Formats: sequence, structure tokens, C-alpha cells
Amino acid sequence: MSLLSEIIEQLDTVSAKDRAQIIATAEMATKDMVWIPNPGPQTDAYNSKADVVLYGGEPGGGKSDCGLGLALTAHKRSLVMRRKYSDLSGLTDRSIEINGTRSGFNGSPPPKLLATDGRLIEFGAAQYVGDEQSWMGRAHDFLYIDEAAQFVGSQVRLLMGWVRSADQEQRCRIMLGTNPALSDEGDWIVDMFAPWLDDLNANPAMPGELRWFITDDNDKDIEVKGAGEYQIDGRTTTSMSRTYIPSGVKDNPFYADTGYQKQLDNLPAHLRKILMGGFKASRGDHSFQLIPTDWVSKSMSLWTPGAPKDVPQCAIGVDIAQGGTDSTSLAIRYDGWYDNLISVPGVETPGGAEVSALIFKHRRDQSTIILDMGGGYGGATHQHLTDNRIETVAYKGAEKSTKRAKNSKIPFYNTRTAAYYVFMEALDPNQSGGAKIILPDDRKLKAQLCSIRFDDNHNDLNVIKLEPKAKLIKRIGSSTDLSDSVVMAWYGGSRASTHTLSWIQQQEPGQVITGRNRKSISRRK
Repeated sequence: MSLLSEIIEQLDTVSAKDRAQIIATAEMATKDMVWIPNPGPQTDAYNSKADVVLYGGEPGGGKSDCGLGLALTAHKRSLVMRRKYSDLSGLTDRSIEINGTRSGFNGSPPPKLLATDGRLIEFGAAQYVGDEQSWMGRAHDFLYIDEAAQFVGSQVRLLMGWVRSADQEQRCRIMLGTNPALSDEGDWIVDMFAPWLDDLNANPAMPGELRWFITDDNDKDIEVKGAGEYQIDGRTTTSMSRTYIPSGVKDNPFYADTGYQKQLDNLPAHLRKILMGGFKASRGDHSFQLIPTDWVSKSMSLWTPGAPKDVPQCAIGVDIAQGGTDSTSLAIRYDGWYDNLISVPGVETPGGAEVSALIFKHRRDQSTIILDMGGGYGGATHQHLTDNRIETVAYKGAEKSTKRAKNSKIPFYNTRTAAYYVFMEALDPNQSGGAKIILPDDRKLKAQLCSIRFDDNHNDLNVIKLEPKAKLIKRIGSSTDLSDSVVMAWYGGSRASTHTLSWIQQQEPGQVITGRNRKSISRRK
């Protein structure tokens, strides 16, 4: 491949006669290869030393071909994945074309191709969270995930865990070929490749630059200085390298004269903005999405450190995890201003005493504690707080609700629907006086809030109902612990609209209270 790269660099600087000679030399150098990468990003991705390569960002850049090319030239046992089996046909057809013969292909699920030189490609899918577990224990030295943004992050993490080889001479690697995500399920890609994709990342990386990461026991990626072993959570782990190599239709000579660019230019505007944005463009909201993404972004853009002056701590929403892989989350609210969220691994809060201690540590001004009592996890904490005379509201999302929507007066299916809907109403920046809520700039919180949807199977127009939580968790692959705690904090406790006078009476003569809406309220005498 180094010889090929040298030849490619010479082509634009030589005469026609010399060019013909160079092409002949290139053909001789690659005559035994069934596939060679295009010059530019595809060659960069093929030659990258990274353990995990994110490749693509726009349509037409040769993502699928690069994945199949690697499988058929550089690896012995490969797994090629799509989210649905029905989407695999293009990949299997192209692999047969590269192989040069259909001999060795078995189309029975899961499809397989035994190439003419003995290389094996298995084709798989994982439509639902949990389907990926069928590939556990099946070693592959190369994993290519096509349109990776359609997968849930937990699925990809599990599949990555089985990339291995007993052959010490065989390199193992992972490639995620994808366009930008069209829904919130793909937000994990920006988190995993934050130095390249997140404009707010404090240590940005250049395309193709290698960075090294380890993952802690809470599935949080931690960037480290380089390759090697590191101590994390009491265990030794070896760092893995990642990179991002962008590509698009302009980098693919096979599409240069086909009119494909014209097709992309005529996509609907909202799709064109996303697909041609290289992960930088914001997506359109899902048709069943409850809280508009723009509302969350505007709320977060207003956040500044420090609670509003003279406004007491009003409420703490607590989503409890006792053991397991989830976290206990605390959302602390001062009227409409929320402090940075607190998230503690569930293993550190195994019982009511530990959760209560966490609450004691952060509680001020006799604020109301709203506990998630669903699933029975909050009982011990509720009792512990009650015994200490701390005001507690028991939140049970599955219970029936008597509340109604502010404008339509339509009732809610349950308390969870009511709490989220009322929170959404308060977040509306178009209401009189603007949004009543300011949220900290937290990507995970934003993703969770924007993942909440109406139930698409609910046909009763006289009742408002959200997608069941079990279905939501299966769809996104994780709990909505942060958004639940934030919504619970709004659900209970005092607000300026109900307690302004009592707050004023606590102040010294001459002082004023400055609320979230920045209006001053003079103390009455």
C-alpha cells in the first residue's frame, strides 16, 4: 500500500506518456489484490493504525466498499453488520462482486462468504437491543458496522468486545462506516468520537489523528495520553486508539461522473442539512417527539454558573439506582434554574442510607425531595428521610393522574406523562415571559429529554400518553435517569409563582429577590 500511495501522488504531476507508464506499474503492483482503495480518505481509512475508525459523515464516500475491501484483503474472519437483515443484500451482492465468483456464498441467515483465498465474512444484524448478544463468543479479527448511527450504542460496545484473534500476526480492528444519525439513537457516536465531532470539546482532534481511550465501570470514556495499560476502578485496562476520517461523494471517483451529487443536492432540505453536514448539523425532531430539541438547546444556552440570587433551593429530583449498572441521579432546582446534575454509580448507593446521605450532602433551604418510587427502589430512602423529618414527595410514574394539559385540557394517561408534559409546557420559549426553566448544558441530559416520545400505538385522542418506559429503554438502550430526575424536580417543590411572598418575607428590609425571569421584586413593608 505504501508503493500505491507513492504512485498516486505522482499522477497529477507527470506527462501523459509517463502517466501511462505509472498506471501500468500500478496495475502490476496490485494485480494480486481483489480490491484496492481509492486515493484520499478511503486509502487513509484502509491504512489507519487506529483500533477503531469512524469513517464517513456524508453519503457516497465509499464506506461500505472500504469495509468489504478490508474484509477481503486484510483480514481472515470478519463480521459485517447492519441494523436489519433486510438491509444486507447490497453488502452481500457487492462482496460477491469483489470476490469474483458466487462460489463460497451461502445466503441462509446469517449469510456467509468464504472467499477464494479462504477469508471468511459473516453478515449479521441486530434489529432489537439484545439481538447483538447472539454474536457473543464468536471471534472475528475485523468488525465492520455499516450505517452505525442506526445502532444503539450499547449494541456496538458489546460487538466490539468480541473482536479478537488467536493468530498473533493478524491485526484486529473495528470500522464504523456511517452517515450522520437521523434520530436520537445515534447521539452516542458524537460522545464516542467527541474530540473530532463535538465543537465544545476542550481538546479537539484533526481528521485521521489517533487518540487513546479507556472506559470506566460506568461506560464513560476517558481519554489517556497514549497506548498502554492504565489503572481504572481498581482494575488494569489497556487503552484503545480511535480516529475519525471524513469522506463524501466528492472523494469517490466512481461517483464523480454519475450524477449522484445532483441527487444529493435535490434531497429534501432537512435531510440534506443532516446528511451533508458531516455530523455537525442538527437533526430534525422525530414526528412523535414530545420536547422540541430547539427548546432544550435554547434553555441550555441561557445557563450560567451560580443559582439566582436570593432564590432558595426549591426541590431535588432523585432517580435511584441501588447496585447494577445504572446511576443514582440528583437534579437540584432553584425556582426554574437547575444546577449541574449529580450522577453517582449505583454500586455506591446500594441502600437507603447511602442515597439519603447523598441527599443530605446537597440539600439546602429545606427543599422538597421528590423520590422515584417506581420499581420499589425508593422505599428504604423514603423511610430514612421521613424518619429524619424531611419533606418527601413519592413519585410513581405509572399511577393515574388527575392533571390536564394547560391549553387543551386533555387528561394524561399517567403521572409520568403528566410530569413530562407539564415540564415541556414550562420549557416553551414562546410563552408569555419566555421559558420558565434553565437547564445546564449536558449532552446526555439533552439526548434523554429529546428521546421522550408520544405512544405511537395509542389511538385514544381524549387521553395524552407517552411511549411506555420499558419500550423507550429498549429503543435507546439505557435508562433516562437524568431527564427523569430533572422532570421530577419540576413536578414537586416550591416555585416563584407559588412562593414568592414567603421568599420575600425571609429577606432583610431593603433587599430584593431576583427571579429566573430577571424581574426585581421589592420587599413589602
